[in-house]
Amino acid sequence: MIDPYKSKYKFRQGLGLYILLALAVSCTKGKAPSPANTALSSQTASPIPLPTLSPTPQSFSAPNTFGPEKENFPDGYNPLSGLPVEDPNLLTYPAMLVSISHFPPAARPQAGLSFAPWVFEFYITEGATRFLSVFHGAFPEPEIPVTGNCEIRTGVFTQTALLLGNQVWLDKNRNGRQESYEPGVGGVCVRLYDSTGSLIQSTTTDSNGYYGFNVSPGKYSLEFVLPEWLQFTSPNVGDENADSDADPQSGKVEADLQSTLLSIDAGLIPSEQGIPDPNQSTPMPKAEIGPVRSGRLIYADIAGFFQSSCLIYAFASEEVLEQIPHCAFVTHNFAGGGSMLQLDRFKALAEDNKKHTSNNFNYASNLFTDEPPAGGVPASQLDIYVALLNQSGWTYDPLYGSWLRFVDDADKKTAGQLHAEVDRLTGRQLHFENVIIISVQHDVITRTNLDIHLELGSGGFATLFRDGQKYDIRWDTKSGDFEKKTGQARPIKFVNPDGSPASLKPGSTWIFVATPYSVLSDEGNGAWNLRYYPPEGAK
Repeated sequence: MIDPYKSKYKFRQGLGLYILLALAVSCTKGKAPSPANTALSSQTASPIPLPTLSPTPQSFSAPNTFGPEKENFPDGYNPLSGLPVEDPNLLTYPAMLVSISHFPPAARPQAGLSFAPWVFEFYITEGATRFLSVFHGAFPEPEIPVTGNCEIRTGVFTQTALLLGNQVWLDKNRNGRQESYEPGVGGVCVRLYDSTGSLIQSTTTDSNGYYGFNVSPGKYSLEFVLPEWLQFTSPNVGDENADSDADPQSGKVEADLQSTLLSIDAGLIPSEQGIPDPNQSTPMPKAEIGPVRSGRLIYADIAGFFQSSCLIYAFASEEVLEQIPHCAFVTHNFAGGGSMLQLDRFKALAEDNKKHTSNNFNYASNLFTDEPPAGGVPASQLDIYVALLNQSGWTYDPLYGSWLRFVDDADKKTAGQLHAEVDRLTGRQLHFENVIIISVQHDVITRTNLDIHLELGSGGFATLFRDGQKYDIRWDTKSGDFEKKTGQARPIKFVNPDGSPASLKPGSTWIFVATPYSVLSDEGNGAWNLRYYPPEGAK
């Protein structure tokens, strides 16, 4: 089946410096590549002949809409992301809910967040937040990413003109098509030539394989420079949304640019000689998720609308433990931010939970659309201030079409200074297609224990950030026709003010749970700031 989506919107893993496989060699003759967006004088390189290519004309597939009902999703598509999964059998497993620590800072970077289609972040008092990650449709796996032999680009791409680019990816199944679950390839040099064959810009792919150039209308050619251990997949397979465009012999492709073009992609496969380990000793990340910390009352509500789910946490205080379900406990360990959950145990728990719970769950409750809806206002930056030592940010990257996550170090000396957040399992930077702030009533049980009301039958205001736009929406856990007819609960729904389904972007969703008196302010020029205010009486 041809994937109707452009996978530039999809894969959500990033590459940390601590497991880089790039050789950090130059794009040309040992020199580091020029930074993205930096034009080179035509005198700095001799013109080269343009490639003689005969590409097959490719058409774009139409934008798609999936959901909100189960029958509106094609077979093998995840109702929590609107994307196809690599192993459809995993959609028959109920969701795995894992409590993941954000404090102390030693918990960071967490392992497994990029594999969760939904992550809830909520306040736990004392200036700290915690995550409940919802895993469904895929099991987390450790990875040493395949890379090119150039320096991996870091930072967010800034658009100043028309955009030309998009992604270099690893074609794992060698079918010439970009699937949403196939990873990007960082550290691949990409060169841009004008119509005379003169080199005018060069850049490299970032940890998720994305690259881009700011250009004026005109005719260009692109060249993807590969190391000997990689080669190109078959070009022009299927529609333009998810094919590979690079000529397998030259690595080049022509582009006649009249408007922004984010569909020039290159699929790669390992060459026969195999992929070398640059350091000969690069360790595989440990196969574990976490760190896992204690349970909170909000878990009962979330587990309540994820029917048959398996909730895992590291025990809880007595008054909390008796009110929340559990599938398994992890040792309550404070060192390193909490105990790690071994992936073998995670999978065994998923298997056991599937055997002992109903497989009649239904997680389809939200609408996913490729095209951004009307009515949004510009949003390119979202900063979230919970406390002086708990600040985070989301920056919209136009190459991804999604939001890159940044966090602080919870250090007084560097308070407010954010850095890219990565997944410990892969080292790739975290990015989410949807960031949603929901306004929820908080009650203080004790100074360090809150009851955050996401019970069935509730609702409230929410704000959706997608595609560089902000939308005012609502959240809703009330019963609809399906719930009333079957008696089954479904995940929290996101709706427009008129009650119609809100349009989420296909991909992953980060949900920040705010109090009703937290303040979201417009800082101008697309920048927004959420100031979280805790409930009175909380520590």
